[in-house]
Amino acid sequence: MPLTRSVSVTSLSGLDEWDEEFDLEDAVLFEIAWEVANKVGGIYTVIQTKARLTSEEWGENYFLVGPYTESNVRTQVELIEPTNGVLRRTIDKMNVYFGRWLIEGSPYVVLIDVGFTAWSLDRWKSELWESCAIGVPWFDREANDAVLFGFLTAWLLGECDEPPCILAHFHEWLAGLGLVLCRNRRLPVATIFTTHATLLGRYLCAGNVDFYNNLSQFNVDKEAGDRQIYHRYCIERAAAHCTHVFTTVSQITAIEAEHLLKRKPDLVTPNGLNVKKFSAMHEFQNLHAQSKARIQEFVRGHFYGHLDFNLDKCLFFFIAGRYEFCNKGADIFLEALARLNYLLRVRANVTVVAFFIMPARTNNFNVETLKGQAVRKQLWDTAHAVKEKFGKKLYESLLVGQLPDVSKMLDKEDFTMMKRAIFSTQRHSQPPVCTHNMLEDSSDPILTCIRRIGLFNGSADRVKVIFHPEFLSSTSPLLPMDYEEFVRGCHLGVFPSYYEPWGYTPAECTVMGIPSVSTNLSGFGCFMEEHIADPSAYGIYILDRRFRSIDESCHQLTSFLFQFCQQSRRQRIIQRNRTERLSDLLDWRYLGRYYISARHMALAKAFPDTYCYEPQEPPSTQGFRYPRPASVPPSPALSRHSSPHHSEAEDEDDERYDEDLEAEKDRQNIRQPFSLPLRNKDTHRALLLQHTASVTTWWTRYTHTHTVLRK
Repeated sequence: MPLTRSVSVTSLSGLDEWDEEFDLEDAVLFEIAWEVANKVGGIYTVIQTKARLTSEEWGENYFLVGPYTESNVRTQVELIEPTNGVLRRTIDKMNVYFGRWLIEGSPYVVLIDVGFTAWSLDRWKSELWESCAIGVPWFDREANDAVLFGFLTAWLLGECDEPPCILAHFHEWLAGLGLVLCRNRRLPVATIFTTHATLLGRYLCAGNVDFYNNLSQFNVDKEAGDRQIYHRYCIERAAAHCTHVFTTVSQITAIEAEHLLKRKPDLVTPNGLNVKKFSAMHEFQNLHAQSKARIQEFVRGHFYGHLDFNLDKCLFFFIAGRYEFCNKGADIFLEALARLNYLLRVRANVTVVAFFIMPARTNNFNVETLKGQAVRKQLWDTAHAVKEKFGKKLYESLLVGQLPDVSKMLDKEDFTMMKRAIFSTQRHSQPPVCTHNMLEDSSDPILTCIRRIGLFNGSADRVKVIFHPEFLSSTSPLLPMDYEEFVRGCHLGVFPSYYEPWGYTPAECTVMGIPSVSTNLSGFGCFMEEHIADPSAYGIYILDRRFRSIDESCHQLTSFLFQFCQQSRRQRIIQRNRTERLSDLLDWRYLGRYYISARHMALAKAFPDTYCYEPQEPPSTQGFRYPRPASVPPSPALSRHSSPHHSEAEDEDDERYDEDLEAEKDRQNIRQPFSLPLRNKDTHRALLLQHTASVTTWWTRYTHTHTVLRK
């Protein structure tokens, strides 16, 4: 089934004029999700990053609704008294919590304690069965929480009768029951339901079925019943059919929802990020070098005694996310690494360290891994102590005007100390693959696959594997780095997912200027294919997992990885510059327009006497696309000023490449995202002039910096 193009920004060309006449003074927006101030998965990132833009649009009329968890409230929420009288009376009546979420935009949050009303669970389940014919079993705790949260959300919206127009945006099935109850009780509320991934789709893909080629043939009721999620599926499907506007995050998920939930989404709303641009191009390259140095320190400790490879010729690949072995593509990544290991042993002098950052059940750190970091620190302390003594003797010798006698600079005690340090690095076992003690070591999918393909971090292996079954944290005694810092230090993110409705991990790589591998079955991959003429030239490698067999896809992924390993250091620097220039595509200032359109569409459907929305037909053009770069593949020539360090060994390529000229061409060909339309035209015009002046100032500073660097 061929994929159709998702609606591009140019298809919303009439949005600017329409927005200026769209008055939101008498409307209030409630955004309801289980992951408001409660990090569980990717929806938390969507809501957290989008909050600033939505707050700017709605101001004091924007409220986020989520569950109350004491540990999260202590660290993320500032509890305050509501200023709105109607909301204050409602909150007092329901005994919920109100405050500001301490993120960008500082939006208001209404947090509902589902445990406080657990005594009403049986009564509400009976009401749900009588009114909607949906039965929820007693043993499904997550579904029980969804019932409590849904009834309390409907109660909250029913109590709020001011202002006259209420818009409620529900995310995922856990919040969807509140939407169903609002429509069942005929509350005057405009509703939006966004599915970030269908329940049944995730379960089917985890079962190793040929999902996308059999979408139209599944008996959805039977499949949901066989997996004991029929009650969850009914809630999700009811929410999709009851809502005024149904949206999903990508075109691939829209096709999935049309077949599994039996309703075609009204709009595709891609997920974005808050992009922070640097004043100089080389700043993010410097951050990459700093973070890479910290990863190298960890690698030195992890492979102590077997550090027989050059870290300057070592590349760091990684995969991260929810531990779904097949859905996230960890299976095909491992198989490709095994093939890459053979190619590197035969044809290249490069070592690859592949990190798997996927949380699994563990009981503690691996003792051998902790010992490696301790040995590394001991070696560093020894070298530092000897250096101090050597430097002091050298200084004293120079003070008296004599050249030092090198044979007397180090005494017997120094040599003894260094020999003891060297002996401590002796190791009779291979470096560990896993950094933690796994509770289910024998049946763990990643470890089982590693045993099958034989990647045991041997001295002859050019591909090393490190499985870190825990999310990264700057307070970890093993690898003290947060996720963002770790991503910046890597060379390539590999995400060959089979089921990925959007894909925040490759999007985060792109924003930080790190090349990545995605697939044409992920929302991110399809989005990039639509907007970029040659994605691989910009460091976005799109793997075909839709129209190729697993073996063919694995071969293609191996080819991508091997081609990346063959690039010179300067070619990788040029590619990172190109990747970072794509970040504007993923900015909420650009992608937030889709959510604006969905909200206005819902208000017009629910309150036709107050709001009017006339969707326009997409123009003939499919929207803008990033042009193919001037030089492909990237060339190291004449781009020295973009590199923090220069290598004379990489000057053999004679192909000319002017990075400044290419950046200027991209800047002229790329349509920049605009800010949100404002109600006041004079204010809008003034801010537009101010934005133009700031861009001009930035470009002047950019060209001046690189002129100085050339000199």
